[in-house]
Amino acid sequence: MELIPRITRAQSMDVLSSQANLSGYRAVINATSLYSKSMAMMMTAAGTVAPAKVFIMGVGVAGLQAIATAKRRAAAEQCESLGASFIMVDDENDAEDDSGYAKEMSEDYKEKQRQLISDHVKQQDIIICSALIPGKQAPILLDDNAVKSMKPGSIIIDMAIERGGNCTLSKSGEIVDVNGVSIVGDISLINGISPDASNLFSKNLYAFLDILIDKETKDLVFDDEIIKDSAVTIKGQLSEKFTN
Repeated sequence: MELIPRITRAQSMDVLSSQANLSGYRAVINATSLYSKSMAMMMTAAGTVAPAKVFIMGVGVAGLQAIATAKRRAAAEQCESLGASFIMVDDENDAEDDSGYAKEMSEDYKEKQRQLISDHVKQQDIIICSALIPGKQAPILLDDNAVKSMKPGSIIIDMAIERGGNCTLSKSGEIVDVNGVSIVGDISLINGISPDASNLFSKNLYAFLDILIDKETKDLVFDDEIIKDSAVTIKGQLSEKFTN
C-alpha cells in the first residue's frame, strides 16, 4: 500500500496520508501533554501568558495536520492558509518526484537547510519532525548542536523515528533528555486513536481491492496504473518497477 502513486484516482487508497493525518494530530497532543507551560496565549487580569512557539519540520500530510492541531484555526500556501509562517531554502529544484513523494535533495541544499534550521530552533518551544523520503533513511534536520541550543523544557517529537529519525539524538521508543530538552521517539503515535486509524485503513484497503479484482471474472487486474505501481511481483516475477 505504501507504493500506491499519489494521483487523483488513488486518493481513497492512500494509506500513508490517512495514517499520517492521525499521526500529525497525535504528535501535537503528545507534545502538549509533556510541555510544562500553556500552549495557547492567555490574557488575564494578572498578566498575559505567551503562547508556545511550535516549529513543524516537513509539511507533508502529517506536518500540515500538526499545524492545524497546534494552531486550531504546494506547501507554503497550505501552511499560510492554516495560520503558520513558512521558511524554506531558496532553491529552484523541485522537492517531489514524479509520483508526488518527497525526494532526496543535494548536499548543497542540505547544508543550506541546516543553516536555516539552526537560526530558528533556538527560539522554539516545541518541534515536530515529520520529514520522510520513501524507501530511504529519514533526512537529518536536527543535529546535536541544534538540540543543545534549545531552551530547557523544550519538546521534540520525532515522527520519522522508524526511518532513523530527523534528529541525531532521537532513540526509538524512548524519551531522551538532553540538557532539559525532551526528545520523543514515539513509534506508536496512532495507538492512542486506534479505532479511527483502523477505520481509515480498512477503507483504504477496500478501495484498493475494488480495482484489484475484476467483478465479473474474479481475476486479478494487473493492467491498471495503480496496480502496476504498487505490485511487487506479478505472476511470480518482479514487477518492472523493481527490475529497471
